[in-house]
Amino acid sequence: MRTRTLTATALLALALTACGSPDDTVNTTPKSAAPKAEAPSTTASSAPPAEKKAATVGDTLTLKGMEDGEQLDVTLKQWLPTAKGADEFNAPSEGKKWVAAQFELVNTGTKAYADSPQNGTQVADAQGQRFQSYFGEIAAGPQMASDLNLPKGEKALGWILFEVPKNSQIVSAQFAMNSGFSDQTGQWTVK
Repeated sequence: MRTRTLTATALLALALTACGSPDDTVNTTPKSAAPKAEAPSTTASSAPPAEKKAATVGDTLTLKGMEDGEQLDVTLKQWLPTAKGADEFNAPSEGKKWVAAQFELVNTGTKAYADSPQNGTQVADAQGQRFQSYFGEIAAGPQMASDLNLPKGEKALGWILFEVPKNSQIVSAQFAMNSGFSDQTGQWTVK
């Protein structure tokens, strides 16, 4: 009886964990280089406050992982709205195209970061359809390591590929640590 109760409790906890956490967030605010000092104003400004800039290609987002000490600065370095295969054996399926994102991951945490980065990425089109990563080699350069073990202070650079319908217009790319299970997701607008 005790074993059944423990098993049921463990399954319930697993199911609740899979539904997401109330702490889940999507970060679209780029890391700023350095705060600019503003001159003191003697008159009240009538200008509205500046809106936060949404992250785009070239911007860096700081993301935290599930464990204490896991943190990355993630930069979407390049975006290819049409990616070409590395050779005649690498090509999208009939009626599909390849798009690719080149990510740079810098371990700014206090411990090594081990993950399969492709598992935590996806892209979305203008209709809201979402697509997971796809394995293939492209002419633009090497893939992101599929079994990454990144010591603190080091970086990893590589392409992550997505296969999408030919008529899809991709508008955003996302990255989340811990194979997509961390509470924080980074999002960039792409064109």
